[in-house]
Amino acid sequence: MSSLSPHRNSDEPPPAEDRDYSLRAVDRVCAILNLLQESVDGITLNEVVEATGMPKSSAYRYLWTLETHRYVERDEATGLCRLGLGFLGMQSRHLELLRERVRPWLEGVRDEFGETANLGLLDSDHIIYIDIIESRRGVRLAASRGDRDPLHSTALGKAITAHLPEARVRELLERSGMPARTERTIVTIEDYFAELDKVRAQGYAVDDGENEADGRCVAVPLLGTNLPAAISLSAPAARFPQRDVAGAAKALRRIAEQISTRPSGEVA
Repeated sequence: MSSLSPHRNSDEPPPAEDRDYSLRAVDRVCAILNLLQESVDGITLNEVVEATGMPKSSAYRYLWTLETHRYVERDEATGLCRLGLGFLGMQSRHLELLRERVRPWLEGVRDEFGETANLGLLDSDHIIYIDIIESRRGVRLAASRGDRDPLHSTALGKAITAHLPEARVRELLERSGMPARTERTIVTIEDYFAELDKVRAQGYAVDDGENEADGRCVAVPLLGTNLPAAISLSAPAARFPQRDVAGAAKALRRIAEQISTRPSGEVA
């Protein structure tokens, strides 16, 4: 005998008080993503366990799966997990706020050095230009907003990947390849990781004729934004000699520090 009431069609949903359509797995994923969204600095595996009450092994599997699908990024050095690039398309407002915050600073550094200033972001396995403040000079080195460039040959790419987990960088480079853009381009993963060691040691990255034969660019990461972003100054190499790179990097680092310490809604 059916347990359904004879007065209810079997295709009709049960009364509201009897309904429970939730799936435990989905509930757990939502709980983890809510924690990540509310965190500024990232969360640890233990914090996920404490907040959700799930076993540590289960929490690890959920985080690992989300990381595989790029919804979570994990810092190997600290163990902290943050929202990943899988949500990038959903963060357009966040990107616009970042662009608005950075633009006055980029305009200032453009005017200080007379060269093009850029805001770039890691997008899949390339750099995408979010904003560009072009030099006022007739001859200048400048991309266009929305253009994409490789990670391995650009200062923006080096500045960002220097602060990503090694396994993640290796995956990106294997996916995109490392074609020689010029005779100076780094074309092996081993040489690239050696270059990233240098970037971390000196606090800035340089493209020394590696993306464009007659170009030079210096970049620093925006570590306080919770986005894989960096700012740079680019110019024809003849007008931007090596002796000026450290000074430009110092100015860019000051900007990065100011942006990192200001509230997210505040524009300098």
